[in-house]
Amino acid sequence: MALALIFSGQGAQKVGMGRTLHEHSPAARAVFDEANRVLGWDLAKLCFEGPEADLTQTKICQPALYVHGLALLAALKEQGKLPEINYALGLSLGEITACTAAGVFDFATGLKVVAERGRLMQQACEQTTGGMAAIIGEERAKVQELCNEFDIEAANFNAPGQIIVSGEKSKVGAAVAAAKDRGIKKIISLNVAGAYHSRLMEPARAAFAAYLDTVTFAAPRFTIFTNTTGQTVSAPADIKTALVRQVVSSVLWEDCMRSAAAAGTTVFWELGPGAVLAGLAKRTDKAWVVKSFAEFADLSA
Repeated sequence: MALALIFSGQGAQKVGMGRTLHEHSPAARAVFDEANRVLGWDLAKLCFEGPEADLTQTKICQPALYVHGLALLAALKEQGKLPEINYALGLSLGEITACTAAGVFDFATGLKVVAERGRLMQQACEQTTGGMAAIIGEERAKVQELCNEFDIEAANFNAPGQIIVSGEKSKVGAAVAAAKDRGIKKIISLNVAGAYHSRLMEPARAAFAAYLDTVTFAAPRFTIFTNTTGQTVSAPADIKTALVRQVVSSVLWEDCMRSAAAAGTTVFWELGPGAVLAGLAKRTDKAWVVKSFAEFADLSA
């Protein structure tokens, strides 16, 4: 078996995430306890009890998803259920979770990195008026034409026929209104705080770059992929560059998954709430084997 771990991105969070891990796995409980100590606030309580409005905030949900993914990993290891890992990749913030899983930095350092990223991105959202929309069932070239016409950007290539666009709210709104006339059948405005993975995140990118200059990166223990190119990345300096660029660049998630499959992955394990990534994988290639882990019961399934 060649195993690839895949880690969730923003939007997968849900109230109650990790509660049964915390109750039944001492290793997972230790991860949540350490997270509370590092952050200086009760992340576990927000994960388990909400309220949803708080958990949805960028500065909270990014560290929450990071901690949940690594709590699952710790619980699998504790249960003796974790085989050798060959590859790891993550959607957007999940790339930092993948880096930590691969030993690029330790848990506490990675948590500080993702918390700062979330804080800076939320700040950028509050300083701009951004929006996003999902375009369903279209080719990349057609979506790119729409982006060019309305001065917006393609933020996520999640799966064939699922592309997210991002930019100034008024421009995204104009693109949504005009899409039908351009032959685009389905485009849905998303309820988001800002224009993620677009140039409106530039203040966050610049500040995040300065922050990462204070962080030591190690070479990964197994192969990781970056959203910025959809290809492998291994040199510590290149990983750092990719994490900075990723804040404003398109997330090439479909490309990452295809690259991992081409590299020899035989099974993907999704560590995160909601089986979102399994759904995207199914849209991309029905032959791929994906097992989703979200709570304690999943460890013995």
